[in-house]
Amino acid sequence: MLNLFVPGRLCLFGEHTDWAGHYRTMNADILPGAAIVTGIEQGIYAEVEKSPTFEMYNEAPELSDVWSDFSCRMNESELKAVARSGSFFCYCAGVASYMLEWYKVGGVRIRITKMTLPIKSGLSSSAAICVLVARAFNQLYKLNLNTLGEMNIAYVGELRTSSRCGRLDQACAFGVKPNLMIFDGDEIEVKPLNVKKPLHWVFADLGSEKDTIRILSDLNKAYPFATTEAEQNLHKALGEWNHEMIERAMNYMATGQKEALGRLMTESEEMFDKFIAPMSPALWAPKLHEVLNDPKILPLVYGGKGVGSHGDGSVQFLACNEEAQHQLVDYLNAQDMRAYSLTLHPVHTVRKAIIPVAGFGTRLYPSTRSLKKDFFPIPCADGKVRPVILILLEELVRSGIEEICLVLGSEEERALYTEFFERQLSDEHMSKLNAENQEYENHILDIGKRLHYVYQHEKRGFGHAVYQAAEFASNEPVLLLLGDTLYRSNTNKPCALQMIEKYEHYNQLMVSIHPIPLAEVSHYGILSGVWENKEHTLLNVDTMKEKPKASYAEEFLGVRNSEGKKEYYSVFGQYILTPEVFEQLALDISKADAEGDKTREIELTAALETVRQKHGMIGICLNGTMYDMGNPRALRNCVLSFAE
Repeated sequence: MLNLFVPGRLCLFGEHTDWAGHYRTMNADILPGAAIVTGIEQGIYAEVEKSPTFEMYNEAPELSDVWSDFSCRMNESELKAVARSGSFFCYCAGVASYMLEWYKVGGVRIRITKMTLPIKSGLSSSAAICVLVARAFNQLYKLNLNTLGEMNIAYVGELRTSSRCGRLDQACAFGVKPNLMIFDGDEIEVKPLNVKKPLHWVFADLGSEKDTIRILSDLNKAYPFATTEAEQNLHKALGEWNHEMIERAMNYMATGQKEALGRLMTESEEMFDKFIAPMSPALWAPKLHEVLNDPKILPLVYGGKGVGSHGDGSVQFLACNEEAQHQLVDYLNAQDMRAYSLTLHPVHTVRKAIIPVAGFGTRLYPSTRSLKKDFFPIPCADGKVRPVILILLEELVRSGIEEICLVLGSEEERALYTEFFERQLSDEHMSKLNAENQEYENHILDIGKRLHYVYQHEKRGFGHAVYQAAEFASNEPVLLLLGDTLYRSNTNKPCALQMIEKYEHYNQLMVSIHPIPLAEVSHYGILSGVWENKEHTLLNVDTMKEKPKASYAEEFLGVRNSEGKKEYYSVFGQYILTPEVFEQLALDISKADAEGDKTREIELTAALETVRQKHGMIGICLNGTMYDMGNPRALRNCVLSFAE
């Protein structure tokens, strides 16, 4: 049994441009649609498992008034008949019929355990349930669909009903983060967005009526070709005028211009009322405009507009600050409008890093009796011979890292690092260095100013070592490097910087990965999943398995490359850990302590897998080479090859 959560979605800008952009397949003069969409914190929670039939049950009290349990044979004609019926489960049956038709799957049993998303209010409850069904089939039957694939199937499933929805509704598949969506005929592109300052949104169910099917039917009459001035203005409003607003909105979000963004919301609503609303009587929205112009609301907000297909479904506001956000939610709830808050936070750029160096280096004994392995000398391309730790620290500094925490085995070890990074050379030794190397001495001392130290007094595993830096991480994302692994980029961007830049788009736990031969999988942790991009560099990880047998990996862990052949991916040695990882490590340590087992190893892989199941994980193929120097053979290869 699997637990799934799919959020609703809030369209911030660009409503209706998804289906309008689809008409480019018939009229090339129509511009691609563009919308800024974010998942919200409210959504559908469910338990899913395989079943001989397609079944849906409900335990959520929020649905008790509209729900009656549903079951249907996995029969294509029967499922399509339900989809066309317009019944409460038509959307779900539409997705199930597509899955059966194209993937020949068995059934699923879906039990809704919690529903925090209002229905028929412009927040895409129908799309969320479609994505939920698609995701259930995908994960239970291991169909290897990426997020965009689930989204597309949810869309096609909904089209099998009487609804003529657009593509942006299924943006809920991408989770609770803002995205730019481009709709170019049958093609769709999704780009993650970042925000400079916290944006305090409030949205509310107006508690009135709207007819989405009528709205879409009326607006679609003006496509693919405009025959009147009103229809031409509709094309412009959903085309060139919308593109201009989207560009402004992205700029305001990226630069933190909250007041300008709020004014743009109001401007967008005015354009909608002037050029789009007159095209359908169902878009007459007295309740929406009453709320948008409420004198008790206006001092609390920078701007507001309708939601989704508009009409009297839902309203959204950009509140002036967090306090105003709370006041607005309370006020709207008091007016019998179910209100919700959504805060879009800026993604913290990664400015801290951790390097555990507490290990003895057993495989490199007896050299490690007198020299820690992270001080082993490595010839470099510029002719200098650097210790491993200096190479790692220089990579971090070049990647913009401001503070670095070394996890040591004891306080006594700290002297080795302070001696190297904080003690100035004697005058005698400095006089023997040329001008370039004398300046390089200052560089080493500058790196030393960035260093912090923590200690792993008990040897309880790699995860335990990482957890010693929890206070240093201080609820920020942190980059984790291995102390016995070097990285050489194939570009002018260090491998660490490549990771940081991707994190700032995805705001999600990230692990660097690289392919390894099938014969070697039993020595590593292996990750599997589906590619999220055409370049096959970003993997939506759905499985982590520590040191699997080759036969198991071949059957269950292969990832298809562009030629359709299976590849096997291991950790490349760099991670970006989110605060949830440290929370999970704390729980793992507390559980072991409570059970009186203080010798149990606390593994990072186990914590990562738990966080992945709850929040997801992205694997990233970095453009570079990894050099493991933790054993004699690897060390020899590193010394011979790193400088090439």
